[in-house]
Amino acid sequence: MTESPGLVSVIVPVYNSQDTLEPLVDRLIKVFRERTDECEILLVNDGSHDLSWNVIQTLASSHREVHGLNLMRNFGQHNALLAGIRQAKGETVVTMDDDLQNPPEEVPKLLDKLADGHAVVYGNPDQEKHGIFRDNASVFVKIALRVGLGYKHASHTSSFRAFRTQLRNAFSQFDAKHVSIDVLLTWATTDFSWVVVQHRERESGSSGYTLRKPVSYTHLTL
Repeated sequence: MTESPGLVSVIVPVYNSQDTLEPLVDRLIKVFRERTDECEILLVNDGSHDLSWNVIQTLASSHREVHGLNLMRNFGQHNALLAGIRQAKGETVVTMDDDLQNPPEEVPKLLDKLADGHAVVYGNPDQEKHGIFRDNASVFVKIALRVGLGYKHASHTSSFRAFRTQLRNAFSQFDAKHVSIDVLLTWATTDFSWVVVQHRERESGSSGYTLRKPVSYTHLTL
């Protein structure tokens, strides 16, 4: 029997994704209710210019599992994640994007692998479908992690992760402009694993991810 992860904090950095938030939340809640696991869903609005914050407020008022965090401006995906990680109340953290490219139905794969005793589990895409620009940027980041840290699992890193919340204690005092959650996790543990997950086309809009963002935080690894 799979060990229960306790309360799971699902952290989603949100940037101009008003159209995908409601289906994302609905599908996440369904997944956790089917598993009979408890969850909190932290939607971190990273300076969106659309109606994302309004949608988050509506979702939080209608779903007890949903909580919103509104950043004063756009700080970038990893800074938004760090803000959410520091607010998480669960024993386990899951991070995922706001665009439904990682189906919420894949979350149990991460949790089940984590239950095997690992500290961090990545969802390794069966085939990345961000588009050539972001895919190339992702490769650059993974190379920087591997070269800068000798991090043997760098090729399996992704924004779809699950880890033990207690790992945040290792970087509780971290305070810098540029953030890489993957680097911070290596400060806390060497126990990394991964599972293969589905990765789908973005359902709505276009990614706010730019080459500047992954390049800017890779200096932490060098």
